[in-house]
Amino acid sequence: MQRTIVLIRHAKSSWANPLQSDFERPLNDRGKEEAPAMGEQLKKLNLIPDLIVASSAKRTRQTAKKIAKEVGYDADNIKWEEKLYHCIPSVFEEVIHDLNDSVKTVFIVAHNPGITEYVNQLSPQFRIDNMPTCAVVAAKTDEAHWNNFSTAKREVILFDYPGSDADRKK
Repeated sequence: MQRTIVLIRHAKSSWANPLQSDFERPLNDRGKEEAPAMGEQLKKLNLIPDLIVASSAKRTRQTAKKIAKEVGYDADNIKWEEKLYHCIPSVFEEVIHDLNDSVKTVFIVAHNPGITEYVNQLSPQFRIDNMPTCAVVAAKTDEAHWNNFSTAKREVILFDYPGSDADRKK
């Protein structure tokens, strides 16, 4: 059974208020435009989630909701995971391990540097230096159970971000 994971870094956030906590930083105007545009791209590619899991930080909440709207996913069903806030790669594995096997496609919205580190562990054929804001990396596997995802053979099928060559061609 094919399973797909779509890892999404939050869209561009605002630094307008230097006294604001990092956790409460919102999206800036560019981020508010790029998140729905990336959701539209995912819909065009027929990458539609059965579940969206996102960090509970403000910028990831906003990004997840904007993408959910574009792909036709009910934002009330987004699963908020505080442990995805600036997490290490093993936390992504924990979240994936605990997914219900009824989920075939999952979107996970999180932060750098952990998301870049994690996507670089998906396949020996895929390496990036940095996951730009609102970037998407999708990988698939034929593994029957999410709790075996960490050891399953995985193939990266998409790397896209706002303004990339791949993004402009679609």
